[in-house]
Amino acid sequence: MTFLDLLLKLSKRSGAFKDYLESILSRLKSVLSKETIETKEMIAIYFQYSQGLASNDDMKKANEQFGDILKSLGLGALLILPFAPITFPLVVKLGQKMGIDIIPSSLKNKDTGVKESSKDEAEESSKDEIPS
Repeated sequence: MTFLDLLLKLSKRSGAFKDYLESILSRLKSVLSKETIETKEMIAIYFQYSQGLASNDDMKKANEQFGDILKSLGLGALLILPFAPITFPLVVKLGQKMGIDIIPSSLKNKDTGVKESSKDEAEESSKDEIPS
């Protein structure tokens, strides 16, 4: 039995767990949509920079997004280590004490993970995609 099978069985038995699981998956979808939009913008800005068309403000925005990508990769690597439920909060707390921000900006908004304008952009971009 896989972990996903276990989650599906639990969600069938408990309505509250199903609602909780749906809210987490919804937030994950929102966060990933926001990251996708920001990453596409970052790539476009770097392309403009290569042609000499990007402003300093655009480059700051693109570099911040690149930093977020690196933070996400670091968190992903941290989460696959043994005892991640213990080590992850410790590393976050240690980073805060040392003045190092290790949480990507898309995960900092506790309500939905995205701003309202980003939700609209994500919905529009998903409509424009060609189904495979």
